[in-house]
Amino acid sequence: MKKSFLIILSLVVMVFTQCTNTNEANIADQKNIEDQTIERTQQALIEKYGSENQELIKRGVAHAASLWRAADGTQEEFETFCIEQYIPDANEKEIIFNKVSKNFESIWGHQNKIVLDLNENMHLENGPYHNIDAMFAGYSPDSHFSVDFYSNRIAFVIALNFPPYSLDEKNELGKDWNSLEWAYSRLGDVFSARVPAELSQAISSAETNADIYISEYNVYMGHLLTNEGQKLFPEDMVLLSHWNLRDEIKSNYANKEKGPEKQDLIYNVMKRIIDQSIPEEVINSNKYDWNPIENKVYKEGNEVQLSAEPDTRYQQILNNFQANKATDQYYTEYNTFVKRAFSGSKEIPQEEVEKLFDEYLSSPVAMEVGKLISKRLGRDLKPYDIWYDGFKARSSISEETLNEMTQNKYPNPKALEADLGNILKKLGWEKERAEFIASKVSVDPARGSGHAWGAEMKSEKAHLRTRISGKGMDYKGYNIAVHEFGHNIEQTISLHDVDYYMINGVPNTAFTEALAFIFQKRDLQLLGFTNENPDKEYLQNLDLYWSVFEIMGVSMVDMKVWKWLYENPDATAAQLKEAVISIAKEVWNTYFAEVYGTKDEPILAIYSHMISNPLYLANYSFGHLIDFQIENYLTGKDFSDEVDRIWSIGRLTPQIWMQKAVGEDISIQPMIKATEEALKHIN
Repeated sequence: MKKSFLIILSLVVMVFTQCTNTNEANIADQKNIEDQTIERTQQALIEKYGSENQELIKRGVAHAASLWRAADGTQEEFETFCIEQYIPDANEKEIIFNKVSKNFESIWGHQNKIVLDLNENMHLENGPYHNIDAMFAGYSPDSHFSVDFYSNRIAFVIALNFPPYSLDEKNELGKDWNSLEWAYSRLGDVFSARVPAELSQAISSAETNADIYISEYNVYMGHLLTNEGQKLFPEDMVLLSHWNLRDEIKSNYANKEKGPEKQDLIYNVMKRIIDQSIPEEVINSNKYDWNPIENKVYKEGNEVQLSAEPDTRYQQILNNFQANKATDQYYTEYNTFVKRAFSGSKEIPQEEVEKLFDEYLSSPVAMEVGKLISKRLGRDLKPYDIWYDGFKARSSISEETLNEMTQNKYPNPKALEADLGNILKKLGWEKERAEFIASKVSVDPARGSGHAWGAEMKSEKAHLRTRISGKGMDYKGYNIAVHEFGHNIEQTISLHDVDYYMINGVPNTAFTEALAFIFQKRDLQLLGFTNENPDKEYLQNLDLYWSVFEIMGVSMVDMKVWKWLYENPDATAAQLKEAVISIAKEVWNTYFAEVYGTKDEPILAIYSHMISNPLYLANYSFGHLIDFQIENYLTGKDFSDEVDRIWSIGRLTPQIWMQKAVGEDISIQPMIKATEEALKHIN
């Protein structure tokens, strides 16, 4: 596969280079509508339909003009188009909106189904990869969507009559909008920028190749050696980086005999991955035994010399950066990927996110929680204790017991799928409602660690992907599956139960992560375990605080890396590697070193999301904050009814959604306060 990957990578580089050259030619040929034409068109429409419509007329004409290119027609043709296509009547406008919504559901729903099908061999356990699988997965069926809709001028009809609003405007005006007005604004977001199809395709290809790289980054744990030549892990254990490696560290807190030694060994593996000193031939291979501490490789007991992995890990980040940066010039307001990822996609400005995270990470409560963990462990903290799992109930239950239970209960994906309705009934849903939601979810065996893939039209199902071996689903896979099922519940409710299709979904992925976390925390409850510990709530709050402390640190690294990329756009993979390691150590030293008592640790750079899902990590931090606030709100209320209500609000902006959901803005203070109370109680 390494050879296959390099072939695909070279193709992407070639395509990207060609796209860039073509794009420069396209830019030179573009010509927007002149200001005087815009003003003349606006005035003509205001005179025809009255001053009461002037705000929308001015906004719509100006936006349509910003998208109109010389190839679309002359100045006169633009003016004529606007006068003929403007919709002044509210009833007619709603009729047109409903027609557009119905057609978009069909288009986007089928495109989503195509992508799902084309990625099947990449995401599911369907045998080995082939070049053709990666080529199909890299194909984006919607890459020409915008081109086609500008060509047939539907995009201009929408831009003229349903213009977009800025984030500030949505947060201010949206407080008083009804569902239809929100749906109109979301339709306006569809054509907010005009990016050439070949650049959209280049982004898709870069993302696909990064996903391929990560999905094959397995470590054969049974072939790891200690300095004494011992093998600590089962022969058949294969763990995906970083998710499974992290979860294996978590699971070994309950193993007092061999757990610490296993954890130390895994951390050495992680450091080798981060600095790319890991021998390339031990990745996803059981041909060699490897001592990651001394970085020595053996075959049949004899030491052999193998080359380190080239800076492939960091080349993936560069590929994503270059592909996304190539589209910057097509955006007026969000003219960097950082802005698009935060103010655009998350609808929370990056500066606000970083400030919020800094406040959380700088809280003195971190030192106190760290001292408590050190006391519970009976030793000084180690860097991998960012994943300390000792506050959870399952830490007192052996992994073997949990594995036996889940493997017997779910020997294959179909067994889990058949049980989804029962899971929902255990959580309070009535039989008919539980069966309806469960009928909209399909369970598939994942090649990687697992994910949830939502439907984009009501006639299709959401997909729950989780890793299931021939022995059945182990507890790690089950825990992930419950998390992913939470995503599926959100995906189903927010598609089927919103007022209008155009507001289906949630404000951003942090809000679907919140429900996934809410479900994941109930995994042991679903297996029949109850925790009678009177300290349960306090321990849960400490666990959540520590998890957020870790993931916010990783998120800070992710954000700072992308800022560095924009400051150093011509960097090589080797230079980026050094920058990422330096940034990870800088963030560690700023927020973690005092708590842990060690400096210059690179562990915050291990997350695979940085490679295959750029700037996604902040969603987990927000997801935990939202999860905490919603959990507090759910106390004493009907769980299923409130989940149905909250996740059917629709895709509003984050703060407005939170106000409607629980009556307060997103904040770190409730979690900090709860952690302080927990510390007082436990201590």
